[in-house]
Amino acid sequence: MMTPSLQTKSLLISAGHSDTDPGAIANGYHEADIVLEFRDLLADYLSSRVVAATDGEKGQNLPLTQAIALAQQHDVALEFHCNAATATATGCETLSRPQDFALGSRLCTTIASTLGIANRGAKGSGAGQHSRLGFVDDGHGIIVELFFITNAQDLAAYFAHKEALVTALGDLLIDVVTAPEYCAS
Repeated sequence: MMTPSLQTKSLLISAGHSDTDPGAIANGYHEADIVLEFRDLLADYLSSRVVAATDGEKGQNLPLTQAIALAQQHDVALEFHCNAATATATGCETLSRPQDFALGSRLCTTIASTLGIANRGAKGSGAGQHSRLGFVDDGHGIIVELFFITNAQDLAAYFAHKEALVTALGDLLIDVVTAPEYCAS
C-alpha cells in the first residue's frame, strides 16, 4: 500500500482578470470567465488531495493588489490567463522570474500535450503584455497563458479537453507541492 506524500509547499491558484476587467474578448468568450471557471475546476480537483488557496471564493476573484499579496505568501503561485493576438497565433506559454522557468516549462509541456497546441515555452515577465505582471514581479508568481482565445482551434481544443487539462495540471501541481525538493525533471 502506497502512503500519500505530505504537502511540502504552499499553493495559490488565481484567475486573471475580473468583472471590471474581462481581459481579452474573442470568438464569443471573455477571458475572465474562462479562467475563473478553470481555476474553480482545478481548485475542486485539488481539494481532496492538497491544500490550495484561491484568489477569491468560487465564482469570484480578487483585485490584483490582493492577488499579489496572496502570491507573496505561497511557495507556488499561478495565475491563469488566455493569450490574445491574431486569429492564427497559437499555443501556451508562461511568464515568470528566471528561477521559475523550470516549473513554467513543465506547465507548458503539460498544457501543450493535453490540448494538442503549440508550446511557446517559459518566458520572462518582460515578454508579456499583461497589466497583471505585478503578479510575477511583485508577487513572485507565474502567469500561465493557457491558449489563445483569439484562435478558434485553440479555443475548441480547450473546451474539448478541459477536464483532461484540469487532471493533468492538477497532478503536476500535486507532484510539485508534495515533492521533498522540487526538480525540473
